[in-house]
Amino acid sequence: MRITLQIVDPTKYPGWDELILASRTYFFFHSSAWAKVLSDSYGYRPLFFTLFQDERLLSLIPVMEIKSILTGRRGVSLPFSDYCVPIIHEKGHFENILNDIIKYGTKRRWKYVELRGGNEFLDTISPAKWFYRHTLDLGRDADIIFRSFKGSTRRNIRKAVNENVQAHISHSLDSVREFYRLNAITRKHHGLPPQPFSFFKNVHKHIIFKKKGLVVLASFKGRTIAGAVYFHFGRRAIYKYGASERKYQNKRPNNRVMWEAIRWYAEKGFEDFSFGRTEPENDGLLQFKRGWGPRETVLRYYKYDLREASYVVDHSKPSTFSPIFRRMPVPLLNMLGSLLYRHVG
Repeated sequence: MRITLQIVDPTKYPGWDELILASRTYFFFHSSAWAKVLSDSYGYRPLFFTLFQDERLLSLIPVMEIKSILTGRRGVSLPFSDYCVPIIHEKGHFENILNDIIKYGTKRRWKYVELRGGNEFLDTISPAKWFYRHTLDLGRDADIIFRSFKGSTRRNIRKAVNENVQAHISHSLDSVREFYRLNAITRKHHGLPPQPFSFFKNVHKHIIFKKKGLVVLASFKGRTIAGAVYFHFGRRAIYKYGASERKYQNKRPNNRVMWEAIRWYAEKGFEDFSFGRTEPENDGLLQFKRGWGPRETVLRYYKYDLREASYVVDHSKPSTFSPIFRRMPVPLLNMLGSLLYRHVG
């Protein structure tokens, strides 16, 4: 049977998600819904490099082309995605597809190709950067999962309940708007502009409204004080965005929100729950995620510089604008986010 290379746009390819779900290594970021969000929000061009055997998808490295007057032109697999592990049927397919990506990128004058995953195929290459990845197995009763958490995490959940912190799950655009309000506050605290609201509207349109994700909000005395956005695909779920008002942190609303989501996914029969990526220097977030008893693995990003024809290590430093962003009013930060995010995918 003949194997053919195709460059596919998953937003237009009939039955794309069913093809992906047939793989053992599928994840949400391979889905057509996520491709639609990135394409509609930022104008990125989906270029999913695939190997097909007749109608069967064998192997895949998804890429999006980013064209920016500020940051240049490049291929990323995939922008704003915690990780996007290549789906590879045979080990030799990875090198074949990557070579085609490099040839394509060279013709398109990309600066580099970035892969967010692929450790097992590039184990002799130094990564551009690395993170921790945490995954919780859900194939158990919710009570058993709860007992697997560290004592401090269980106590924090109970404290939130005892403090009368309420949590509810929603798929409404209003819940997305309320999360966005919290997200802008949280991003300001971290010295970063928030993502454009148009991005979250597309998240609602293509993901949450279509029941491929959900919003969990925590409230205290009628005020929303914390929230998170989750995505799911097949039987796998991921925690993608979280936000809260810091003055209510002692009531542990973030623990209440996370447990509500984990319990919901466990009761719906999902297999695993990802906490996403975490920078190795972020001790506070690492401690929070480790408290839920997940498996911890290392996630590596690779950057192939097309001009140098070699893999490079990313020596970029944290933004020096963070102190300035922390002093800016939220409306101005929102405007900056709308202008800048498409350039940094």
